[in-house]
Amino acid sequence: MSKTQDFTTGKIFLPLLRFALPVLLSLFLQTMYGAVDLLIVGQFGGDLADVYVSAVSTGSQIMRTLTLMITSLAMGLTVYVGHKIGQGKREEAGRIIGSGIWLFALLAVVLSIIMLLAAPATARIMRAPQEAFSQTVSYILICSAGCVCIVAYNLIGSIFHGIGDSKTPLITVAIACVLNILGDLLLVAVFHMGAAGAAIATIAAQAVSVVISLLLIRRRALPFQFSIRYISHRGGHIRQILQLGVPIALQELLVSFSFLFITAIINDIGLTASAGVGVAEKMCGFLMLLPSSYMQAMSAFVAQNMGAGKPERARRALWCGIGSSLVAGIVMFYAAFFHGDLLAGIFAKDIAVILAAWDYLKAYAIDCLLTAFLFCFIGYFNGCGNTTFVMVQGILGAFCVRLPLAWLMSRQATVSLFHIGLSTPASTSVQILLCLAAFFLLRRKQKFIAPIS
Repeated sequence: MSKTQDFTTGKIFLPLLRFALPVLLSLFLQTMYGAVDLLIVGQFGGDLADVYVSAVSTGSQIMRTLTLMITSLAMGLTVYVGHKIGQGKREEAGRIIGSGIWLFALLAVVLSIIMLLAAPATARIMRAPQEAFSQTVSYILICSAGCVCIVAYNLIGSIFHGIGDSKTPLITVAIACVLNILGDLLLVAVFHMGAAGAAIATIAAQAVSVVISLLLIRRRALPFQFSIRYISHRGGHIRQILQLGVPIALQELLVSFSFLFITAIINDIGLTASAGVGVAEKMCGFLMLLPSSYMQAMSAFVAQNMGAGKPERARRALWCGIGSSLVAGIVMFYAAFFHGDLLAGIFAKDIAVILAAWDYLKAYAIDCLLTAFLFCFIGYFNGCGNTTFVMVQGILGAFCVRLPLAWLMSRQATVSLFHIGLSTPASTSVQILLCLAAFFLLRRKQKFIAPIS
């Protein structure tokens, strides 16, 4: 296994970029999960292709919300471990990881039970089109049964990001992605199992990936001290993980709910709009990859430097991240705004669905420029330990801007998916202003970090 990467000395941009690139590739491959599911059910679904696309779109949005909650909560572990690495306390980092494993194992069991019981109600809340309702429920049920795999899969990545290793999660995701593609082709294209086949392929791929990854980890030297006996309930460690992770998870959960409500609004318009936005959301997942990778890299980079008592270096990393992320954002804006029909055509054949997806993508193209700023700020504040502020700005953007504006646009006489989609860049703009105000206020008051014991 690669050695722990020390972000506290030397250059800033190149180490940040070297860490972010494997994260970017990992997120790309992870995004391929839903994209491959959607692509294969859309291309091999026959007369029921639109039904399968709608079902996988709605079901994967729900499971994406669940996954975001898990990875966001695990960010508390990433930041906590990162601070200990920065302080040189590697044995304590291993004990913190053991407490985290205990916590997330319990979480996996609870989530599985809740989601299995709530699957039909969740599909109804999402206003899944009647034609796709049963397929949507099947997708949610199968994925919910595999919650243990989802949690383990994402926990491995969070642990290694905390110690400065972004290559091991890349290997994990690569294995899962290849297995998922093969599973989709077998179950959907060959056995015609529709949305259920896509869900089975996804969970099976994650399960096999976790097992293989654990075998790989056992054969390599870890850059921290760890033992099976470390996996236990340690109240102090768990409280700190939750103190850092819960605000991030709550923010992501509520923000994801706002997107789910928007999906429900669009599902109410009809099957074409539902399938079109489903295709657009998959493309948006790819468009947001670079800012998302910088957000995770920034959290790990800043956490180590704040732990080492180097706040000025952490601030310089923030501006390096914003500058390089913005360059890619301009490219993504051009592709989505002017060539969204070509992008949507990868996942759909129906011209009406493609045009609906392009209409929605034009709004997200604007967001590509704005998230270069927002996601780096979020990563910075997470790394500093100011996760409560991250929660507050996210909730304000979602519920004071995005949801009201999307609802208002949906009530117009002529409904435009572009106008509904504009609620997202509008929310991002407000969040950036909040982040800028908080950054300069905290800098002036010299309160950059919440105490992490």
